[in-house]
Amino acid sequence: MTKRLRLLSTAATVLLALGLTACGKDSADRDGGAWADGQSKAPATSPAAPDEAPNAAEGRPKGKPTESPSTPPFTMPTKADGAPSARRVVDAFKAAGLAVPNLRDRTKDCGPDGKGIGCAQLVATDAVSVYVFPDEASATNQTAMWGSDAFRKGAVVLSYLGTRTSTTERKRYDEVLTKLA
Repeated sequence: MTKRLRLLSTAATVLLALGLTACGKDSADRDGGAWADGQSKAPATSPAAPDEAPNAAEGRPKGKPTESPSTPPFTMPTKADGAPSARRVVDAFKAAGLAVPNLRDRTKDCGPDGKGIGCAQLVATDAVSVYVFPDEASATNQTAMWGSDAFRKGAVVLSYLGTRTSTTERKRYDEVLTKLA
């Protein structure tokens, strides 16, 4: 009889174990669940990736949206009427014998992807940066923000931020701009 009881209890244990594993999966197993460290469990089978993104079928560009569809596209401001171009100012510096090392056209930095200060043109050198604004009010506001590191004549602002240009040389750049504008 003990043999029969042992066999019966073993069979009952096996059936109980099978019954518990076959009862179903809890909600964590159905949705992929997560490990204790917060990482997602990989599904046993993964669905095939779609051929194209859902947005492409609707005519929208792929990738993350950056602006609302109702936002008008950005247009760069134009320089004030009568204001010299930034390049013309730099050419006047050269003609006056002033240094304009490492000349770079940085006009793209005037827009929303750059510094976003609303200038129309920007030419930078290691000695001075020349900003041309769409109006004198914008130039005045920017000059006020930069303080003693800037000089304004009309809609043109000279910035000495981050340069090693001496006070004496700054006055020479300022005088050339004054004569030009």
